[in-house]
Amino acid sequence: MTVQQGLRTGLAAIAGLSLSFALPVIPASATTATLQTASPDVVAASAADQAATAGVDHLRKGADEGFHRVGLTPGGGGLFYAAYERSYRGLPVVGGDAVVVADGAGRVRGTSAAETAPISVDTKARISAAKATEVARAQLSKVDTAAAPKLVVLAGNSPKLAYEVVVAGTKAAKPSNLHVFVDGATGAILDTRDDVKMSNIPTAAKSTSTDASVLGAGNSYYVGNVTIDTTNSGGTYTMRDPQRSNISCARQNGSPYSGPDDNWGNGSGTDLETACVDTLFGVQTEWKMLGEWLGRNGINGNGGGFPAYVGLNDVNAYWNGSSTTFGHSQDNQRQATPMDVVAHEFGHAIFQTTPGGAGSGNENGGLNESTGDIFGAITEHYANNAKDRPDYDVGEGVNLVGQGPIRYMYQPSKISGNPNCYSSSIPNTEVHAAAGPQNHWFYLLAEGTAPAGKPASPTCNSTSITGLGIQKAAKIFYNGLLKKTSGWNHKAARKATLEAALALYPGSCTEFNTTKAAWDAISVTAATGEPTTCTPQGNDFSVGVTPASGTVKPGETATVTVNTATTNGTAQSVTLSASGLPAGATATFNPASVQSGASSTLSIATAASTPDGTSVITVTGTAASGTHTAQYTLTVGTGGNIRTFSNGTDYPLDDYATVNSPITSTATGNAVSPVKVTITGTHTCSEDLRISLKAPDGTSYSVKATGSLPCTELGTRNYSIPVTNKAASGTWTLVLYDAYAQDTGTLDSWSITL
Repeated sequence: MTVQQGLRTGLAAIAGLSLSFALPVIPASATTATLQTASPDVVAASAADQAATAGVDHLRKGADEGFHRVGLTPGGGGLFYAAYERSYRGLPVVGGDAVVVADGAGRVRGTSAAETAPISVDTKARISAAKATEVARAQLSKVDTAAAPKLVVLAGNSPKLAYEVVVAGTKAAKPSNLHVFVDGATGAILDTRDDVKMSNIPTAAKSTSTDASVLGAGNSYYVGNVTIDTTNSGGTYTMRDPQRSNISCARQNGSPYSGPDDNWGNGSGTDLETACVDTLFGVQTEWKMLGEWLGRNGINGNGGGFPAYVGLNDVNAYWNGSSTTFGHSQDNQRQATPMDVVAHEFGHAIFQTTPGGAGSGNENGGLNESTGDIFGAITEHYANNAKDRPDYDVGEGVNLVGQGPIRYMYQPSKISGNPNCYSSSIPNTEVHAAAGPQNHWFYLLAEGTAPAGKPASPTCNSTSITGLGIQKAAKIFYNGLLKKTSGWNHKAARKATLEAALALYPGSCTEFNTTKAAWDAISVTAATGEPTTCTPQGNDFSVGVTPASGTVKPGETATVTVNTATTNGTAQSVTLSASGLPAGATATFNPASVQSGASSTLSIATAASTPDGTSVITVTGTAASGTHTAQYTLTVGTGGNIRTFSNGTDYPLDDYATVNSPITSTATGNAVSPVKVTITGTHTCSEDLRISLKAPDGTSYSVKATGSLPCTELGTRNYSIPVTNKAASGTWTLVLYDAYAQDTGTLDSWSITL
């Protein structure tokens, strides 16, 4: 199920724009039969909605909380990423967002959620909205507008009721679109989040338009003569893209450039119309790349984009939450509109419109900046323009202050203060410098440590890496980004990209191993719950035993048939072994090795000295593709030392259904901790199952949580459950809950050793 493992207002407000998603509508009366004929996105959305409603895994929620789906984005590997916003008593929970990953067959493949403590807050503010506005306005030097305050719950380690006030204007002479969260009880500032993402400049010291779509002739500064998509309306041509919604270019605070012909720019670095040629060509190229390489529909993922403006009187460029604006070089000879800078600023828009929004904090901000750099590099490589050759230098073309690139992705430390490696100081590092580690990771993933004809890249652990190529690296990075939450950090990105590599390339481990090696190489250590190994979905087999149990007297022999089957690919040699034998017993296989699909006879010979009791014997099959096991329960004699009991009744494991399978124990005294439980059954995705054990006194113990992609067959599983001072006698109940749709199976038997 998982890959290893809220209301629109909240995140939309953080993002600084109104989000509009074409969401699959799931009728309340939808049945399994209805969904069988539905499109994959509708089926995936239905499965995701059920998971969110049930509050499974990372989506656990309190009685006053709910989730509302605000987006569904297709990713690679047949997966869909459903974004949710959390609410508490009808109020948006800022920082309570979540993502559910599901496939077109209706199987939930993963969940992620921004971490938040249980919410229990008073929803009645003690300060007035006017007071909150006053506090918020004081955060800017000059306020142009202040939006009406909205009551929200600000999530985190200690959730609080807050007013969210958005004030726009300037701060220290720089533009700002600041979200101020004011404590609803005290009036203190709890957090601020600025939609404006400025470039870090080092100093020297789908459309409904009826207009005609045409190809304009652009004379750019950075990429030479190019064609750009423009609009012709009644003989007037405009630098507005009629096919890509909201994509246009204008002078700052003005309307898109227009004229009587479709020829644009003069190739000069000081001409603003020329700057718009570079800008339009850059964002239109990025849009094409997103569709052709990554399967994303436009900048915002839903067929939409954002306007661009040139002529900013500053050595800078920025994204403000709803548009991009570009300035000029320090010597005022070039506009800050080369392809990688344009794609960087629109990369902020992609970060903002993927699940989790723009988020907050320096580490999150560093990942946001890095995302812009990465999309800049990907766009350059997609374009492969002869005049602006693809590279991993950020902003080298504009040479903003005469010192070369703004950042170097292959070795961030070439810029003083920009680290190559992750460390505990990153959460307190300025956001542009904090872009270094992930930039470094992406270069290693795409190109490796010593690519031919490109710069070498040192690692933080002195390892060597062979890159995957930029297209594969781009797919892994982007699909990881689709699991982003507002609490995004490097460990979360590591986990998400490892999951993405497994989902995108199920027949190979090269991509997974390289993704992991690249994170290791920049000192980002393993995240809790991340996939740790990769098994290509090539040849595979299964093992089973018939019968599942037997009883002999000491000195007698039990005979068991061991069956194997080829479950994927072609047959392979399987070597058989047995463990868990009682004292004095021996096991013999005839033959000892078989081709998957064949069977072997297992003889378990006990000795006269073998004590009474029940043993769970594990039969293991080992092949080139890995190992699989089955369990056989052997009871020797009928004495009073028996402490293993079993239930062989079959129980169906249906979607969203709970099974209770009881066993009555006659063992004396207390159960010996840990209690041993063996479960045998069939289920095409055992990761869907949540299993617990209920003691005779009603105490419940967790046996197994829902799990991780890839889906694996249930087969036979052994578990050890710590217990304390529990009587062994009485009824012990195994409880199995199938948390997700599509995959079903049967509980064949289970046993418990007390």
